[in-house]
Amino acid sequence: MSSKKVNARRKLALFDLDHTLIPIDSDYEWGEFTIALGWCDATEFKRRNAEFFEQYRAGTLDVHDYVRFATQAIRTQGAIKSEAAHARFMGEVVQKVITVQAQALVQQHRAAGDELVIVTATNEFVTRPIAEAFGVNELIAVELERDALGWPTGEIKGTPSAREGKVTRMAQWLAARNLGWDDVETTFYTDSMNDLALLEKATHPVATNPDDRLRALATERGWRILDLF
Repeated sequence: MSSKKVNARRKLALFDLDHTLIPIDSDYEWGEFTIALGWCDATEFKRRNAEFFEQYRAGTLDVHDYVRFATQAIRTQGAIKSEAAHARFMGEVVQKVITVQAQALVQQHRAAGDELVIVTATNEFVTRPIAEAFGVNELIAVELERDALGWPTGEIKGTPSAREGKVTRMAQWLAARNLGWDDVETTFYTDSMNDLALLEKATHPVATNPDDRLRALATERGWRILDLF
């Protein structure tokens, strides 16, 4: 494909969130925050969270079971208390770890006229305000089924945006705009081998704050490596 044709395509900058744009796991930190609020039994929550993490590492995690677990506190507490707590979480935890480097990276793509999309495996309740803090309106996250009052039920709506699901959800995002992969030039930033499918689909894959496995693979394949943190 000629460079002229590549340059004619719409440019998208895709960002993973946890350990990519922010140096924390927002899902984990939100869980810790709810423990501090007394919304969860600390011992039981940490035990189950550790079990889910081991399943994640082994590739056996049932994301539906995990999301039921991760949203239990907000489903118990309800919308008013949960949204107020998340606002505190943003101020006390998230805002303090958003770095100048990460903000500059997003702004660089914004200034170039690229469309910005955060693509994360963490659920939308946790991540929507974080995307907004970066000024990114387009968020592809794990969508939550809602009850008649619009509050999460604990179930996942549609395809979870995890592993190969990120490619599926991104394809759906494109299709909703009458676009296909050939119509866009994508730069994708992620720290995780779990995002290999989307890295391989991207025009410009960028291993960002990568662990040893992803760093080695990026080096082998000649992908750009970026250390923000």
